[in-house]
Amino acid sequence: MSIPANLKYTKDHEWVSIEGDVATVGITHFAQKELGDIVYVEVETLDQTLDKDEVFGTVEAVKTVSDLFLPLTGEIIAFNEDLESSPETVNSDPYGAGWMIKVKIANPSEIDTLLSDEAYKQLIGA
Repeated sequence: MSIPANLKYTKDHEWVSIEGDVATVGITHFAQKELGDIVYVEVETLDQTLDKDEVFGTVEAVKTVSDLFLPLTGEIIAFNEDLESSPETVNSDPYGAGWMIKVKIANPSEIDTLLSDEAYKQLIGA
C-alpha cells in the first residue's frame, strides 16, 4: 500500500502536503480503498475559515457517504474542480490529481499534531 513519506496524515485517513502556509488535503489510498468507487466529492466550504476537525465536505462512494474533516485550522482557498466531472480520480490517484482542497494555514503549531508516515502505517496496520 502506498504511503508517501513526504506527507503528513490524520486519524481520519486524510493526507496533508504543506508548502509554506498552504496545505493541500486529500484522502489516503487506504481511505479510498475502504470507500470503494467514489462517485461524488462535495465541498461547499470554499472561501470559509474552519477550525481543525470541522467537516469541510463529503465524499460519496457507491456504498456510503463519509464526512471530510479539516486537518488544520484555516481558510479553504481552493477546491479541485476536476473532481466534479471525474470523482474517480480520488481512487486512481489519491496522492496526486485526486487532491481535494487547499487550505491557508491559520495555526502552524497544529502541524505538529499530524501523523508521520510511520505513525499512519501503525494506525492502519500496514
